[in-house]
Order: sequence, then structure tokens, then C-alpha cells
Amino acid sequence: MTVPRSRADACPGALQTHAAADGRLARVRVPGGLLTAAQLRVLGAAALDLGDGALELTSRGNVQLRGLRDGGEAGLGERLADAGLLPSASHETARNLLASVLTGRSGGVLDVRPWVRGFDAALCGEPALAALPGRFLATFDDGRGDVSALGADVGLVALGAGTVALTLGGRDSGLRCAPAEAVELATAATRAFLDERAAQGGSAWRLAELVDGPALVLARLGGAPVPDPVELPAEPRVRPVGVVRQDDGRTALAAIVPLGRLTAAQVDLLAGLAAEVQLSPWRGVVVPDLPDGSAAAALVDSGLVLDAASPWTRVTACAGLPGCAKSLADVRADATAAVAAGTLPLAGARQHWAGCERRCGRPSGEVVDMVATRTGYLVGAPR
Repeated sequence: MTVPRSRADACPGALQTHAAADGRLARVRVPGGLLTAAQLRVLGAAALDLGDGALELTSRGNVQLRGLRDGGEAGLGERLADAGLLPSASHETARNLLASVLTGRSGGVLDVRPWVRGFDAALCGEPALAALPGRFLATFDDGRGDVSALGADVGLVALGAGTVALTLGGRDSGLRCAPAEAVELATAATRAFLDERAAQGGSAWRLAELVDGPALVLARLGGAPVPDPVELPAEPRVRPVGVVRQDDGRTALAAIVPLGRLTAAQVDLLAGLAAEVQLSPWRGVVVPDLPDGSAAAALVDSGLVLDAASPWTRVTACAGLPGCAKSLADVRADATAAVAAGTLPLAGARQHWAGCERRCGRPSGEVVDMVATRTGYLVGAPR
């Protein structure tokens, strides 16, 4: 069923910032979550010079800077362009691309990093695709079943070394191709989504909001439903946390960033450990290609989490006060205090602390809502 939209999508970007209670908010798209150490340093320096000093990680593997002054986006844009983080000013809000974490390094049927680069280049190379809503999401799953569970508008899933499935609206479309043809198919599906969106009024933010969206996009591609589609996981099968042995014998450190907020000191530490880092859709960061796991202690000492049993693997929160004027509580401080005191309600459950009924930043899947009210938190608040 179509969800009527009374306003155009105003998802923030690096140049199209959002006015928050604590200043302007900028969101920098990081396709596949991959950042070089130099790019991470540029983002950290921009947060210190132009914002509140920290980087926020999002559930789409992107980065946010808060507390920017009015007009600060111009200086930010220049820094990002020089660092290769802004290849197209017109397409910047559309570049929401997630890839399997550690693809090409540990596990998976094949390395999907070339798909990320190819799709991003194709997207930025077509002027018409700049019209994609800022909430459009593309995922590239190497067969491990992590990002294919995140309900992408358009996605690719490796079924084997020679077979790739196209997903639409988080479900198998039935279309198959060879890995070398995958980027072309995903790009064609993205065009078809925009065409169907325009045919239905052009106000939908996601494919699932269109009437029969997946079926009509499939028809535009010349496909037909299959009787036995692949069942995609409802929850990510893998969320790496801890010390991971790579296929080449080297080591990756997969850390959770509590509430997704990276301090300047943590940015410096991460950028000094490896040539590249990967951001995960679980507000985490992976440091790959290390000779061993000896750097784990330094990450833990800095406040990052490498313990898969830690409550921080199950707790998320919106911005809350003072960053959001609509919030009824400083949810980050409250969640942090509950973790420290061991007083989390429903301690074994994934939970999202929200400052109001909008529940911004809520992750997908089975999550218990902790919604602030004027008299405290409503635990397990119905949606």
C-alpha cells in the first residue's frame, strides 16, 4: 500500500544539511562503508574544526557531523571533495550503498567491493539518478546474509561463485545474472524504480511505498515472479564483533562504537592502525589487514567494544537532548548510565532508546522500544 507523503524527502547530506537544536547536521555518504585512513582523518579534522568534535556512525554505514555553524557546509564540501568523498555534488544524498562487512577478506562467496565501486560510479555518472530519494538503499551481499536482511530497495546477493540474485524491496525478484553483469542489472533496477516512482506521483521515499512496487519494477525489467524465490534472512546472520581471522591469515578487529559516536581520540587511533577501515551498519568499525590482534587492547582502552557479549551490541539510541528539540530526554546519557549500572530493562533484548514517538534511528528487525515520555520511559512501547 502506498504511504502518502505530504513533503519531499529532505534527507540531509554533506551539502544539504539539516537544522538541529545543536546546530547544522551533515551526513556524509560512505559507499560500502569503506574509508581510507586519510579520509577518516579528514572527517575527524572537519568535526573538530567545523562541528562538535565527534563523528556519528549511522545504520547505513555513513558518517554524520553535528553542531556545524550556518554556512559551514561550504567548507565541509571542499574538504570532502579534496578527499574523494564527494565525487558528485548532485548525487551525494543518493549514495546509500551497503556491502557485506569484511567482504573479500573473510568469508563470503565472492568479493563484492567491485560492485560497490561500479554501482557508485554508474549512479554518479547518470544525471537522472540524482533524483533518487535520500532514503534509497542499495545492498551488496556476498552470500553471508548480513546486509541482504536490511530491506534494500535494490540489492544483489551472491548465490554462488557464478550466480547473483537481484532483490527488490528486500525480497528475491527471481532475476539472476553472472557476477560481471550484476552492476548493470542493479543500475537498471534503480532506473526502473525511479520510472515507477514518477508514474505513481513521484513522492514515495522507498520502493515498498509504491503500489505493487517490486512487481512493477520487475515488469519494467522484463522479468516475472518465480515460484520458489530465495528466502532472505529476516535478521542479519552475521554481525562481527571481536578478533576475526582473515582468509589470508591476517587479522581484522571488529568493534562496536557505543551509540555510534566516535571521539577525536578514537579517530586518531583507528586511522593510525591500518590503511583502510570499514564502517558497519551496526554502528561499528572494522580495522582489517593487521598482522595480529595485539591492537585490540588499545581499542578497548579507548572505549570501543570488542566483546560480543557486551550490552553495547544490543543498545542503540536517537540523538535526544540537547541535539533534538523534539526529544523529551537525554536518551544517550540515560542509556549509557543504564549500561554502566547494569540496569538495562529486558537486558537480553535489542533495544532502541528514543526521545519521542518518532523513534528516529530505530534499527530494523526485532527491537524493544524505550520511548521517553514526560514521566519516564515507556518500555516496549507499541509502534
